[in-house]
Amino acid sequence: MDDTIRLRSRRHVLATGIFGAAGVMLGVKPGLGLYGLEPTPACHDGDEPTLEQTEGPFFKPRSPERADLRETGVAGRAVDLFGLVLTRSCEPVTDAVVDLWHADDAGAYDNKGFRLRGHVLTDHEGRYAFRTIMPGLYPGRTRHYHVKIKAPGETPVLTTQFYFPEEKRNRQDSLFRRDLVMRIGTADDILLARFDVVLALK
Repeated sequence: MDDTIRLRSRRHVLATGIFGAAGVMLGVKPGLGLYGLEPTPACHDGDEPTLEQTEGPFFKPRSPERADLRETGVAGRAVDLFGLVLTRSCEPVTDAVVDLWHADDAGAYDNKGFRLRGHVLTDHEGRYAFRTIMPGLYPGRTRHYHVKIKAPGETPVLTTQFYFPEEKRNRQDSLFRRDLVMRIGTADDILLARFDVVLALK
């Protein structure tokens, strides 16, 4: 496996199956999906893989394994980012690495440490979840999350970005793609954001 993501054998993040150790819960409602948000997209056999995008200049390898990226001093609206990792035949991918990094609420990246950076492993149903914040804006870009997803074994790394709907800067950002827009909801004062990833696997 290359140096971009390190797959660890520890599975304490998934010990409860729903990332309960980090305080991030995945609720499932019959007919509605995770947290009541519809899939992105609803999976059908033979779906196209999730669109790849550039990792940008701020990626750092060897992020810590953690589902809650908030730390002391991190401001911004809380976001629960979650979803599924699936094959093109709609099968869940277990133990896939989902690596997340993004700007803080002021639009700055931590390039010295690992603030607002981390990774988790998907559970037996292909689910992943993070608790983080809404990223801020910076020149030339709309709001977005950076992600890398790697299935176990000799499989390629998917690098892409997730976007928020109805952002004013979406039209001005040359990297923005509608296919990568998250489903958004709310629960109390927490923003819910769902994106289901389809890997280029049968």
